[in-house]
Amino acid sequence: MFGSLGLPELLIIVFIVVILFGSRKIPEVFKGVGEGIKSFKDAMHGEEKDPEKKDPPK
Repeated sequence: MFGSLGLPELLIIVFIVVILFGSRKIPEVFKGVGEGIKSFKDAMHGEEKDPEKKDPPK
């Protein structure tokens, strides 16, 4: 339906993102997305981010 995205399409998408979020907000947005992806991957592998929440071994 959509086909592959070429350089002109990607530039238009980047331009729209800059208009919507502003150039200062973009790094914060991508940082949040990256943290979300990392926590999702950790959850898929069953890893917990905070080891203090686990019960200590007896």
